[in-house]
Amino acid sequence: MRTTLQKAKRIAFVIYLLALHGVVIYFVGERVLQRFTKVAPLEIAAVADPSEVKTIPTPLPVPESFAPPPDSNSNADANANVNANAAVAPVANDAAGLIIPVVGIKPDQLTDTFTDSRSEGRGHDAIDIMAPGGTPVVAATDGEIVKFFDSERGGITIYELTTDRRFMLYYAHLQRRADGISVGMQVRKGTTIGFVGDTGNAGPGNNHLHFSIAIVTDPKRFWSGTYINPYPLLKTGQYPQ
Repeated sequence: MRTTLQKAKRIAFVIYLLALHGVVIYFVGERVLQRFTKVAPLEIAAVADPSEVKTIPTPLPVPESFAPPPDSNSNADANANVNANAAVAPVANDAAGLIIPVVGIKPDQLTDTFTDSRSEGRGHDAIDIMAPGGTPVVAATDGEIVKFFDSERGGITIYELTTDRRFMLYYAHLQRRADGISVGMQVRKGTTIGFVGDTGNAGPGNNHLHFSIAIVTDPKRFWSGTYINPYPLLKTGQYPQ
């Protein structure tokens, strides 16, 4: 009986020691785990509020057309040196004169290509004004937009009849026409009507404006008048006579 009681006490003591070690191991293990697996608390400010409405900044407006800079293609200086025996009469008022129809081009940058030959025995009957693609093309004088025409030779074109209805101005090889320009519209000198391009038979990358002036001989066939050389007129800013 006494031996059995002693065995029971020993068993109870062993169980006690095991339980005590278990408790110690539990608390030590918890501290170790917290040290190596600690997760930083989530900051409330880092979470975006889904109900918050944020204002999106309005982008700066992009102009649809470019206004020609002041005196960017002025030939006022050339007017002061017009020879008294010139083939065209001097203009008393600048509003009646011509400006170079490509923004940024100066008179000394023009080349007289009026008499150059073209394919099929044709004469050029115009001048080519070289400029980078997309350069604004402006009305050389006041007038009316009377026709849009897209052709294999001229590409994208514009016909402008002068205010006195005596001359037809022809702008060809355009990249595109300016937004808001339409047939029947009255335009002022310097109004952007299109952009330099290489459409038609200009040749890829050969960006330039084909510009001609014709005397209207038949109002019903304004596109087939008598061509005159624009070169001396644009060099001096004169209006054709």
